[in-house]
Amino acid sequence: MENKKGKVTGVGGIFFKCKDPEKLKLWYRDNLGFEVDKYGVLFESSKDEAPGKTAYLQWSLFSEDSKYIEPSPKDFMINYRVVNIEELAKELKANGVKILDEIETYDYGKFLHIMDPENNKIELWEPIDSSFDEYASK
Repeated sequence: MENKKGKVTGVGGIFFKCKDPEKLKLWYRDNLGFEVDKYGVLFESSKDEAPGKTAYLQWSLFSEDSKYIEPSPKDFMINYRVVNIEELAKELKANGVKILDEIETYDYGKFLHIMDPENNKIELWEPIDSSFDEYASK
């Protein structure tokens, strides 16, 4: 029987602010071999729950004045891959977790933003990994 409870299955993205995103992306490219594009880097891994299927992690840089990580006062945000985001949202609400928005749906998955007790903004992502397969193969 399939478990309908929502949960985190891994890290889906790492986002942080910096003084010059374009310059820093090039530093990571030139020094660490990152294959950067306009969004940052799309890292591939194997799905634990579906061996042979690809999972993706997005690494992105934002300018210091970006509002994307607000209302957190921090310069970073972690995106966690989840299953059953609707159920997880209900559980979080019942537990008194601060939910910042409604679930948003895109071609590449569903998103919800929450805050932890130390004011770290967290992005929850129920991915549709297959939407990245063609993009990643370029």
